[in-house]
Amino acid sequence: QVQLVESGGGLVQDGDSLTLSCAASGRRFSEAVMGWFRQAPGKDREFVAAIDRSGQLYYADSVKGRFTISRDNAKNTVSLQMNSLKSDDTAIYYCARTPRTAYYATMDYVASQKVYETWGQGTQVTVSS
Repeated sequence: QVQLVESGGGLVQDGDSLTLSCAASGRRFSEAVMGWFRQAPGKDREFVAAIDRSGQLYYADSVKGRFTISRDNAKNTVSLQMNSLKSDDTAIYYCARTPRTAYYATMDYVASQKVYETWGQGTQVTVSS
């Protein structure tokens, strides 16, 4: 059974950096798309970033240029480096994994929550202005 465990959240100030990590159990980690989503208070959960099997990176416009997603298939981990954090980034951040996918994904695919079958419990990121 695949499980995802996020870590690295916390309280930071406006302009600070933070790195989130997600450790995955189970097999065939390298054959899945790994994504990060977030849910701010009173808002729906939204797409943040994803990385497909080929290593192609995908970002929401709101984080492009500030956040960087990466994966280490040897360690079954995916990370989200977040720079220049703003109060609008305050949210619970979730790591998610798809089933085995094609080698190349698309933005429409990775941004859809419906394609992800496994979710972590979330980690809180709070940015104080």
